[in-house]
Amino acid sequence: MTTHLVWFRNDLRINDNLALSAACRDPDARVVGLFIASPEQWRQHDMSPRQAEFIWQHVQSLSHALAQRGIELRVHQVGDFNDCAEYLKNFCEAQHVDALFYNYQYELNERQRDAAVEKALGRDVVCQGFDDSVLLPPGSVTTGNNEMYKVFTPFSKAFIKRLHEGLPECVLAPLPRGDELSVTSAESFDYPRADVDPMLFPIGERAAIAKLREFCQHPAAAYPGQRDFPAIDGTSRLSAYLAIGVLSPRQCLHRLLKEHPQALEGGSGSVWLNELIWREFYRHLLVAYPKLCRHQPFISWTDNVAWRQDNAQFVAWQKGNTGFPIVDAAMRQMNATGWMHNRLRMVVASFLVKDLLCDWRQGERYFMSQLIDGDLAANNGGWQWAASTGTDAAPYFRIFNPTTQGERFDKQGEFIRQWLPELGDVPDKYIHTPWVWAEKQQLTLDYPQPIVDHKQARIATLAAYEVARKS
Repeated sequence: MTTHLVWFRNDLRINDNLALSAACRDPDARVVGLFIASPEQWRQHDMSPRQAEFIWQHVQSLSHALAQRGIELRVHQVGDFNDCAEYLKNFCEAQHVDALFYNYQYELNERQRDAAVEKALGRDVVCQGFDDSVLLPPGSVTTGNNEMYKVFTPFSKAFIKRLHEGLPECVLAPLPRGDELSVTSAESFDYPRADVDPMLFPIGERAAIAKLREFCQHPAAAYPGQRDFPAIDGTSRLSAYLAIGVLSPRQCLHRLLKEHPQALEGGSGSVWLNELIWREFYRHLLVAYPKLCRHQPFISWTDNVAWRQDNAQFVAWQKGNTGFPIVDAAMRQMNATGWMHNRLRMVVASFLVKDLLCDWRQGERYFMSQLIDGDLAANNGGWQWAASTGTDAAPYFRIFNPTTQGERFDKQGEFIRQWLPELGDVPDKYIHTPWVWAEKQQLTLDYPQPIVDHKQARIATLAAYEVARKS
């Protein structure tokens, strides 16, 4: 009997899983699933304990979904990626595997791991990889010179043109291949784990699909007007499911177009579609420019910026004690839930880099250590955008004012009060400058003074970038 092995990674679902679907096309083949945890690699990449818990819970969920279809999921743990090739070689020999099916990962270490696995398996096992975590394969959307776009807007236009030519199809979950199997709970990973709020991020593929459908039915239409206001539940929060592959981007696209058929023409739903394309853009960039996986800036001269080394200020930023309410509320939201509103990710990143003149890579790593939706491509892309070191048409002198950002997007301080209860008595007029109110009232707030003067910091940052640009 032919044996097909499906190697699950960041694709923990049975619906629209290209590798799983391909492995199940032969009705007579024995299909086995495998998930390999690599805690040492996770430590090197600063995976958050919440994401580790989210993965573990969804591995259990996937195991049950596969078992209902007569497919066993094996779960194994290795030290790091270097051990994967030997383990898979031995596993394939023991299980008499004829073909290995897996979905591509585009990070540099993962690509090197996969190359080592294919080399180790040699001619004994046929390996088939699939572009599953993207709408269009990296390298398929290029300029007239067959080069990767360096700015998002022309990439987005070319991307939408390709979608008009033909949408990527979704594939169905595999049909049952035998009697339902019993499932035993897998051993816990040798990695720190933290609780996930089930109200924010319910576990399971069905729950993820339900969240996608609910968002596309109503909130997607209101998304353009609500997405920037953190006190409003106006975003999808689907990023956590996309990051570990409980949902596919194709499912998101097709559900969006089902509810909003004019999204590709710029109509209702187009703004959220644009966010899906940003996700694609950063993934395509990782493949075109591997240096992005090596903590290097896209714009080379920005590596000459003389970053400040002020650990006390960095810790204040981490803990949400900077004296700027919108920044602190956002950081405390992430520290408590593993998620941060997208507008606030830009605000806190700009503050760390442009106000504190702290190396963007420190912020990038800290985000990965906290986020349930941690994703190298999106996180690196977002941080390099904020730091003006990446692929962005805007010049480096775009610097957010944290106070005016708060006034604009949380005017009455509803979000701020949720995460900074010590400011509960501060009037709306002063919620973004509570130190001014406290001084007028001759009160002592249990909240810090601003750790930096924004106007002076802006001048110093512009000078530092200008020196680096000329050097």
